[in-house]
Amino acid sequence: MEILNKKKTLNCGGKIVDFSDPKVMGILNVTPDSFYDGGRYITNDAIERRVEEIVSSGADFIDVGAASSRPGAKLIPPDEELERLEPALDIIRKRHPESIVSVDTYNSEVARNVAENYGVEIINDISSGTIDGRMFETIASIGVVYVIMHMQGRPENMHLNPVYDDVTNDVIHFFSEKTAGLKKLGVCDVIIDPGFGFGKSPEHNYRLVKDLDVFNFFDLPVLTGFSRKSMVYKLLGLPPEDALAGTIAFNTIALIKGADILRVHDVKEAVETVSVYKAMRGEE
Repeated sequence: MEILNKKKTLNCGGKIVDFSDPKVMGILNVTPDSFYDGGRYITNDAIERRVEEIVSSGADFIDVGAASSRPGAKLIPPDEELERLEPALDIIRKRHPESIVSVDTYNSEVARNVAENYGVEIINDISSGTIDGRMFETIASIGVVYVIMHMQGRPENMHLNPVYDDVTNDVIHFFSEKTAGLKKLGVCDVIIDPGFGFGKSPEHNYRLVKDLDVFNFFDLPVLTGFSRKSMVYKLLGLPPEDALAGTIAFNTIALIKGADILRVHDVKEAVETVSVYKAMRGEE
């Protein structure tokens, strides 16, 4: 499938990001209960070390999450989410004010707060506005880049027997509706994420990987998140801690199929994967 006509740039808070080359988004979870690194980065010293690691390893974006979206996780209220987010955002803006920051939130109140008070450039919403019905209007009013992700159900129940008529067609239809709704509100800086692991069986996930190039149809940047997820480590019969090689393999396949952003825990390895991919294209 032709991918040369995809949207090549996004306006991230006045910073124009060119997607001619793939980008890497480093994950900073400030949650006590995320599936892989929950509880590791809840002190200021630990957050600061993680931010330095993400930046020094070459990430293009820092994605900060304060509400776990692991299977079975409960939704948390905006005030609790902000209490967790604010120390991390303070540290990033103080030490690396030039960094492009994404906040992983499904709460419109949180989205508005971090955009207005911390200049956050990207809102990464796992629910695409289905958890908080005010999110689309909020994104339109604050003028940030918006990541819409497909999820069947909610984190607390998404893992319970997900069913699709045809997973690829169903996800495409979902994005068609969501992007049309955003366009009516004047939101054009949009990234799409098929939502690997969110309300999908292993078979659904692997089918979406196989069909990933189909999502270039939307002419929008495509984000993928495989990092140490169960679709990787269960396939290999390993714990998440040993799933780096499998993650790299999935990331490589995603790049070949046109992914524009790799969302990862292991930034250095993802940056190296992008470098190898670019060399394969004859660009390095």
